[in-house]
Amino acid sequence: MSDAQTPEPYSGFDTMAIGGRSWTGSSDTEHQNVNPYDDTPLGRIRFADAEDVESAYRAAAAAQPEWAATPATERSALFLRALDIMDRRRDEIVEWLVSEVGAIRQRAEFEWSLVRAGMVEVINYPTRVCGRILPGITPGKENRVYREPLGVVGTITPWNFPMQLSHRSIAPAIALGNTVVLKPAEDSPVTGGLLLSRVYEEAGLPPGVLNVVIGKGSRIGDALVTSRVPSLISFTGSTSVGSRIAAQSPLKNHALELGGNGPLVVLDDADLDRAADAAVFGSFYHQGQICMATNRIVAHTRVYDEIVDRVRERARGLRTGDPADSGTQIGPIINDSQLRHVRDLIDRSVGDGAELLVSGDPAGPAGRALPPHVLVGDNSVATAAEEVFGPVATVVRADSGEEALRIANDTDYGLSSAVFTEDVERGVRFARRVRAGMTHVNDTTVNDEPNTAFGGEKDSGVGRFGGVWAIEEFTTDHWVSVQHTARTLPFGEDA
Repeated sequence: MSDAQTPEPYSGFDTMAIGGRSWTGSSDTEHQNVNPYDDTPLGRIRFADAEDVESAYRAAAAAQPEWAATPATERSALFLRALDIMDRRRDEIVEWLVSEVGAIRQRAEFEWSLVRAGMVEVINYPTRVCGRILPGITPGKENRVYREPLGVVGTITPWNFPMQLSHRSIAPAIALGNTVVLKPAEDSPVTGGLLLSRVYEEAGLPPGVLNVVIGKGSRIGDALVTSRVPSLISFTGSTSVGSRIAAQSPLKNHALELGGNGPLVVLDDADLDRAADAAVFGSFYHQGQICMATNRIVAHTRVYDEIVDRVRERARGLRTGDPADSGTQIGPIINDSQLRHVRDLIDRSVGDGAELLVSGDPAGPAGRALPPHVLVGDNSVATAAEEVFGPVATVVRADSGEEALRIANDTDYGLSSAVFTEDVERGVRFARRVRAGMTHVNDTTVNDEPNTAFGGEKDSGVGRFGGVWAIEEFTTDHWVSVQHTARTLPFGEDA
């Protein structure tokens, strides 16, 4: 370490972390990690196979009893040390998020702050876990219900907000006495897993408590889910994969945050500038590659034309380019496959009658920096009906407030949503009728705070992350009864 304020950067991200050891994957595939904007090589790592996954689970299972028995104050102190490391390594972590996932600098700094806030949130989890003593109906019986760790948690996370979406599972899991096997997306092995492993290792986390395996879901996903070791599978990703995970492991606990198709509803009395600002942010922040993104802007017919004009002009003013440049607002799509998917949705929407108001061709050295696209169409066109995960906004007209509610709910998804109105209580009444896990009045669909209930309804998943909900997700009830006096039982001596 060069000095107290500037530690030597982490290095050696060419191996996984299993049981406190640097671990080389056993598969025959070596992965080249690249910057999505210009394909600059960031490192190589050999992927894991199914046996590596089982080795990670064995390491986690071996470490769990001792970690669960560690005093609560010691587990809390770990996160205090990790906070200090996060602060000292802030610039290093931000640079990795810019280079590995194409985040503009402000977005990378925001993700760093979310991870840090998550550490603050879980500091007191070890001492917040509490059980109950219940009266018994049997004479002389005392009923105790202890809240215990689940054991080992398997965690599978995506590339779009890789550090945050991994950390929101592993931090509460570890704080509550569990151990973890984490598989980040292959497009974000460092920011999604290996950086967190280094931070917690430096903070003093014992070997085996956090294990990171790197590999393709198609190769090791089944092994992660069907292993007998984990008690809970935490997954963030597509609805199709989440449904398969639930089917493969029906008797395990699941925390699943799946796809989204966020509606932002603009009622006839809304502040239109405020609504347009929120809509543009929600649709285009991080290139729209956010589960909570504003997929659809549903505007009352009285304000429809004005909202369309405002969104169109704001979108045209956004600057697309290198995420490392301070003036860039729209960076690259993560990979070529995702870019093709987004462009296909746009083409199908236009083919189905949507009007394309703002568009542009991909730019940048790798050709993945797709400019903002704005369409107007009905709720059935592809960019409105399907999750886009790209810099695309579709504006849909509604004839009334009730029609806007029907359109907002006309989707298989139910993650995040928003409604704009000058009448706050009208907004709350509207919000409570939206079939979603989260609805924000006079704000963007993109909200994440560590102490509240984050999660979805319908095809957007099951379970909740954050606050007391995370404590419930990552622990289980254990009924222990004590019979203080002798019972007269059937077939006993005194029967």
